[in-house]
Amino acid sequence: SSSSSSSSSSSQTQIDSNMNDSKKKVLATPAVRRLSMEYRLDLGSINGSGKDGRILKSDILTELHKTGVLNDTTVIDANHDVKSSALAARDEAHMPVYSDGKNLKDEIVAIRGYNRIMVKAMTSTLAVPHMVYSDEIDMSALKRCREDLKPIADSRNIKLSYLPFAVKACSLAMKEFPIMNSTIDAEGMTLTHHRCHDIGVAIDSPRGLVVPVIRNCQELSVMDIAEELTRLRELAQIGELHESALSNPTFSLSNIGSIGGTVMSPVVLPPQVAIGAMGKIQRLPRFVADTMEVGEAHLMSMSWGADHRVIDGGTLGRFSNVWKRYVEAPMAMTMELR
Repeated sequence: SSSSSSSSSSSQTQIDSNMNDSKKKVLATPAVRRLSMEYRLDLGSINGSGKDGRILKSDILTELHKTGVLNDTTVIDANHDVKSSALAARDEAHMPVYSDGKNLKDEIVAIRGYNRIMVKAMTSTLAVPHMVYSDEIDMSALKRCREDLKPIADSRNIKLSYLPFAVKACSLAMKEFPIMNSTIDAEGMTLTHHRCHDIGVAIDSPRGLVVPVIRNCQELSVMDIAEELTRLRELAQIGELHESALSNPTFSLSNIGSIGGTVMSPVVLPPQVAIGAMGKIQRLPRFVADTMEVGEAHLMSMSWGADHRVIDGGTLGRFSNVWKRYVEAPMAMTMELR
């Protein structure tokens, strides 16, 4: 009985000793612990050579040498952190590769064709003191009108966009404000009011921006303008617009909204004195008349640019109001047709 008791006590002592060993606290600095985690080492299996069994960085290095992770090509940085050549190679393989640009050559492109015309025209705009005026246009009625007329245009192979309506509205408004359809001679100090409404329309072509001219808009219907615009657009797409089709506009109109813009500051092309720019049409909520009822509206921002030497803000605003009146009530255009 005494022997059995002694044996049991010895066994219990051994178990307690093993439990104490397993719970032994590992002494190591954060840098050493980080290094061991990087190389997936168990600190509990390493005998520390520091005070009270503290594991030093040198103990980690010794262990890595034993396991063959480190060799003579091991990289040691200024802070004595280590990284094996294998890991360094792995990291290098995942690094993006950048060109130093030594073998890249810039390309010099000659400015020709439409772009040459644009360079000359835009250079002359630097002498113009610009004034910009913008307004919000309700396109709901015009949207319905266009949808009604589109089948007729399609039957004639004519693309009926909002632009022909805008061009015709410009021409009608010019009858009330002929100064908007004028050109300036700054040196001779003269202003020419043109009888013909030759309106240039900006078109985005594969060769860049072109502004072909629709002649005598005062004599054309909306469908006539749409037909001529379709013809000019097709010629622009294949690069066969003759220079005569681009020359001497008396007014210009741009539809930046076809690309996606809303508001812009259009640049007047001298000797013209005004230009318009249409934004994209947006479906937005608006109050109905003077009520608290909210309804759907199709709205577009219209921006006008003018040469402030010739056109004052009041004239530009009133011209815009007349243009707006025709666009928001497109049936009114039919009253002016001959």
